[in-house]
Amino acid sequence: MTHIAFTAPHFKATEAGMEILRRGGSAVDAMVAAAAAVAVHYPHMNSLGGDGFWLIQRKGEAPVAIDAAGCAAASVDPQWTPPYRGVGAAFTSAGTVAGWEVARTYIGQFTQLEPLETLFAEARRGCESGIEVTDSLATVLRKYEGCKDIRQLYYPDGKLPSVGARLCNPRLGQLFERLAAEGLDGFYRGTLAEDIGAALECAGSLLRATDFYDYRARLQSPLSVQTSHAQLFNLGAPTQGIASLLTLAIYDQLYEASWSELQRVHHLIEATKQAFRVRDREVADPACLSEQWDQLLQPGYIRGLAAEIRGDRAQPWGKVAEPGDTVWMGALDGDGTLVSFIQSIYWEFGSGLVLPELGLVWNNRGLGFSRDPSSRNCLAPGKKPFHTLNPAMANFADGGRAAYGTMGGEGQPQTQAAIFTRRFYQGLPLADAIAESRWLLGRTWGEASVNLKMEQALYQRIGPQLAALGHEIRPVLNCNGMMGHAGGIYIDASGRVECATDPRSDGLALCETLG
Repeated sequence: MTHIAFTAPHFKATEAGMEILRRGGSAVDAMVAAAAAVAVHYPHMNSLGGDGFWLIQRKGEAPVAIDAAGCAAASVDPQWTPPYRGVGAAFTSAGTVAGWEVARTYIGQFTQLEPLETLFAEARRGCESGIEVTDSLATVLRKYEGCKDIRQLYYPDGKLPSVGARLCNPRLGQLFERLAAEGLDGFYRGTLAEDIGAALECAGSLLRATDFYDYRARLQSPLSVQTSHAQLFNLGAPTQGIASLLTLAIYDQLYEASWSELQRVHHLIEATKQAFRVRDREVADPACLSEQWDQLLQPGYIRGLAAEIRGDRAQPWGKVAEPGDTVWMGALDGDGTLVSFIQSIYWEFGSGLVLPELGLVWNNRGLGFSRDPSSRNCLAPGKKPFHTLNPAMANFADGGRAAYGTMGGEGQPQTQAAIFTRRFYQGLPLADAIAESRWLLGRTWGEASVNLKMEQALYQRIGPQLAALGHEIRPVLNCNGMMGHAGGIYIDASGRVECATDPRSDGLALCETLG
């Protein structure tokens, strides 16, 4: 019995991916179709003007990773302090389309590829016939009434669109048409790349066509760590994948089956703090890592971090945190290939810079650089900034496999840990593990505070007890978008498939049997 599955935080992306899978297409092609569609239907969360990261696992083989993070413009001044928004914030190239190309080149060694015209069908329909404005999009657009660029592209007749209204972006549809004709490499080398570079230069960005010509996404090995439950995989630098792996590895060192919900959540929060401290000190462009990098996931190092955690007391917290607007998606095809993928423009609508002649919104991922010139993550020409993005996978000793992830800046490692431990330590169904009330230490999209936020239902159960341990905690509404839009696919040893999406999103999870 053969299964296919797809999960995404927007139902149109899931439908686009499933259409390819039903045709017998690969999980990679299904993901490219969904990534294109979601860039149209969720424009505040991602764009072709952003970045992406992949984990791809063919059945019976080790996963491979793709780093499609953009780089700082060659002309950037290392002493410069970039603004948070506007054209000045648009100074890192966009890697996600190059990542699509690398993924297709990799999987094309083993299976037939679908034509790009087929993969872009839903994206082009959305551009030309219009997308439906969701609650999420309407809420974000309301914040941008004063932004001329965003108004020009997403305010028909100069008016804020209401929920259920339709928005067209015909120029972006034409860009997809050109990509299908010229190939994905045309985004970086060729007439399309020259047009993108010229539009950025005309707008006042530091980016030039030469920055695109020199860019390459990279196929590489993922980071991994062994725990008592599974071998876990994630992306290496410049992402915070190391923090996601450390959080679960530290927790696994300490875990006791007799723990109450209070102790489980407390230890996950404390493990997160330890992991984030390592992340903030060590993560940078892969060319700038310390000699210690290869030791960070070794058992002795993890034991040392675990020893810093007390079960009866929370360590203080107050660091500056990272926001982030992102989409995570997962796919399983009929050959058993599993994909965990994430795509982002960083903040909502990225830099806020719109290239109207192309229908593109550009990222502001360069804000991930440290403003401390002594940091490994300091700004420099051609350098990659720190990324919050990190798709996850797990292999189990009995042959089971999982792909999971979320959007949400600093919430990504925390939500990954919550989902994984609820499903595989506590035994909850995957859908329940995702839907259950969550917490967030630090900042996520739409939030400036860095304290511990917890959805009301969970706060009512354990909030006062956590406060008594020293956690600075604030309750928030249930099913809260600030907790991210998570999803996952789990194939157990017998081949049974669980596929789930987050009720906090506009998503859809589908699993079907073929033949």
